[in-house]
Amino acid sequence: MSMERPPAETPERQAYYKKIGEKNLTPLWAVMSSIITPEPKSACRPHLWRFAEAKAFMLEAGGLITAKEAERRVLILENPGMPGDSKITTSLYAGLQLVLPGEVAPAHRHSQSALRFVMDGSGAHTAVDGERTLMEVGDFVITPPGAWHDHGNMSDEPMIWLDGLDIPVVSFFDASFAESYPEDEQPVTRKVGDSLARYGANMLPVDYADSRPVSPIFNYPYARTREALEQMRKQDEWDPCHGLKLRYVDPKSGDFAMPTIASFMQLLPKGFATSAFRSTDATVFTVVEGSGRTIIDGTVFEWGPKDIFVAPSWKWTSHEADEDAVIFSYSDRVAQKKLGLWREDRGNA
Repeated sequence: MSMERPPAETPERQAYYKKIGEKNLTPLWAVMSSIITPEPKSACRPHLWRFAEAKAFMLEAGGLITAKEAERRVLILENPGMPGDSKITTSLYAGLQLVLPGEVAPAHRHSQSALRFVMDGSGAHTAVDGERTLMEVGDFVITPPGAWHDHGNMSDEPMIWLDGLDIPVVSFFDASFAESYPEDEQPVTRKVGDSLARYGANMLPVDYADSRPVSPIFNYPYARTREALEQMRKQDEWDPCHGLKLRYVDPKSGDFAMPTIASFMQLLPKGFATSAFRSTDATVFTVVEGSGRTIIDGTVFEWGPKDIFVAPSWKWTSHEADEDAVIFSYSDRVAQKKLGLWREDRGNA
C-alpha cells in the first residue's frame, strides 16, 4: 500500500466492494491515491484567449441579444480541460461582459463575490449599493456578496470588462442565493467617488464599525495603481519571480480586498525575465500594457495588451517582457491562506 497507488484487486475484493456498494459504502484504500494526491492534480489546463478575437465575438453577440434580455451579456472563458463546467480554474469563473451604448444590465444581487476589470471602452458606470462609479480601462471594481448592482453605458462606445466570480466556491458549499431588483436600476443615494474619498485615503470615518470581510472601496482606479507602480520602480527592487507585484487590500484590515478572490497588479520592466515560480492558487492573468510571453508548464504563450491567460495550480510559470508590461491577475489565494492550504515554490530564486 502507498499513497501513490491503490492495493491490487482480487476477485474476492471486487465481490466485497460490490456487496458493500449496495449499502452505499466504499473502501477508502481503493480510492485514497486519487482523492488525497501527493501534489495538486486537476483537469485545469494553461490557456490563452486573444482579446481581439473575443471582442469580435462579443460585438456579434451584441446584435443577437440585448443586455436586458440576457440579464448579463457575457461570454464565459471556459478552461479547455473542463468544458461545460463554466470554470476558468477549479474554483473560479471568468467571463467577458459587453454593455452597448444606451444599455442597462439590470440590477440584481447574489451570494457570489464578483470583480470587474475594465478591458475596453470608457465612461460606462456600475452601481453598487446605491453608489455609481465611472469605469475606465484598468480599473478594478468590486461587487461584494449580497450587494445590489447594475451596469449602464451612457457613452458612445461599447464597454467590455472581465468578470471574475467565485461561482464554483459558492456552488461547492451549496450556498447560492440570487434575486432581481424590481427596477432595471437601483436608486442612487451617494455621490460618485464617495467610497473612495471615505475609505481610500488611509483614513476611516471615526464611527466606522462595519465588520464585513470585503473592502468598503469598490473601485480602485488604474491611474492610482499605475502611479504607485511607477513610484516604486524608482527604488529598483525587483522580486525575481514577480518583478514588482502589489495586491489590492481592504483598507480597514490590510487583508485582501475580497473574501474569496485575491487580486494583484504587477509591473515587469522591459527585458525582465522572471524566475520560474509555482503555487497552489491557479491564477487568471490579463495584460493591461506591454507585450511578452509566459511559459507555463513548458508551453509558451505570447501575449499583448488585453489578452487573458490562465496558469493552473502548481505548474511552473515564468514571464518575459519585451517592453514595460503591466499585468492584472486574480486567484483564490486569500481563501487558501485562511484555510491553511496555500503553498508556493520559488524554485532557484
